[in-house]
Amino acid sequence: MKHISMRPAMPMRTTAATGTSGDEVVPPDRADRAGSRAGRDIRLIWVEAALATVVFAALSAMVLSVAPRIAEPDDGAYHYSIVAVTMGDFLALSSTQLNALDAKMGPSGSQIPNQWVELSGGRYISEKDPGYPYLAAPFQALGIIRLAPLFFGLLACLGLFIGARRWLGRFGGLAAVGLYCSSGAAIVFAWRDYMPTFTDASLIAAGTGVLLWAILAIEAGSRRRAWAGLAGFVALEIATFVRYTDIVVLGCAVVAVIVAWRHRAVKMPLRTLCWWLGSVAVFGAGVALFDDLVYGGPLTTGYRPGEVTFSLGAIGPNLRIMPAHLIQAMPMLVFGLVALAWIIARWLVLRRAGEGPAAVARRDLWVGLALAASWFAIWGLYATYTWTADPTMVTLQYIRFYVPAIGAISLLGAWLVTRIPGRVWPVGLISAAVIAVMFGLGMWSFHSMWLWVVS
Repeated sequence: MKHISMRPAMPMRTTAATGTSGDEVVPPDRADRAGSRAGRDIRLIWVEAALATVVFAALSAMVLSVAPRIAEPDDGAYHYSIVAVTMGDFLALSSTQLNALDAKMGPSGSQIPNQWVELSGGRYISEKDPGYPYLAAPFQALGIIRLAPLFFGLLACLGLFIGARRWLGRFGGLAAVGLYCSSGAAIVFAWRDYMPTFTDASLIAAGTGVLLWAILAIEAGSRRRAWAGLAGFVALEIATFVRYTDIVVLGCAVVAVIVAWRHRAVKMPLRTLCWWLGSVAVFGAGVALFDDLVYGGPLTTGYRPGEVTFSLGAIGPNLRIMPAHLIQAMPMLVFGLVALAWIIARWLVLRRAGEGPAAVARRDLWVGLALAASWFAIWGLYATYTWTADPTMVTLQYIRFYVPAIGAISLLGAWLVTRIPGRVWPVGLISAAVIAVMFGLGMWSFHSMWLWVVS
């Protein structure tokens, strides 16, 4: 008669290469420890998510506690466009439609709103890029326009949390969300409900974070990664429709995924890459068709020729003027620059080390360079913008062109904040302290810019 053991069956270790059971038996105490660690990791993620929610709630509270004001003529131009969409006028307006819009906005008569232009066919349209009115119109129709920028800010926080948590691990998502929400630039443009600045920056941040997850999450199914990456690209494309110059960020994302696809470690199928790039191609064709139908040419916008100009001669004046304004409005840029330098130096030191440290350093290098490319592409473009080369303007007028980079800057800054060695909770406390300090600076910056608006 066979002897039947009464001991519980020991869990079998699964080999990573084949996914089948190996010969080595994992002792129950080791399996229990692994399960306990997994439970702690899940609880930590929920704690981080709760803290990130608090951070976003703090941003929302600051924004909603201050009464809205029209800060610049741009706000009014977008206001007219948004109300026009709620009236069912989605493209250019006839004289009759413009009169009806004037009547709804307040004054009567056929007055052309500020920063609107007359097209060759006698119809009228805002000279501003067209995307934001379509996004904001549902909020305007519901009477909750103040929530429009915050809604897209919430999407940014979700994308940043997912991407940073996958890249950086513990407290990475919290650090990225905290740095993003605490800058004066984020607060002041989330407050300006009729301006698209915070919305396109948030769409870029959301798309960047989700795309980062899709590239790094090699353990996830290929279908999940494909859909996530597609959602990331759609966010970047919508941001580009809101502000056409964001096309440089979209271009950096295209280059980044092509480079990632060529690396075997990423394990990205060719069909996934084709779906992503196909989305970009369809978007480009759609914008060209829209511009041709509305403005009269696939590369034409509402701006008159020569109204928006870029020149290499503006780089010198902008380099003298902009740094002080950018540091005031986005102090986390210092974290981003230090992080980028540290990532490069770390790779140079560890590239010939063991495979584990070298692989991590190499991954951080490629991610850091991709984020830096997105950041420097938008800032480099506007360093040549002639309008900001005027030393008589104030911070609020300068920085709005540079805000789309704050998502990439926040991710780089989060790398620096989370590289503190030690146990979990000291790292979490330091991250929370950094976020609190940055919020203090952000509130000061917001107050300074708000005083200029009300003065």
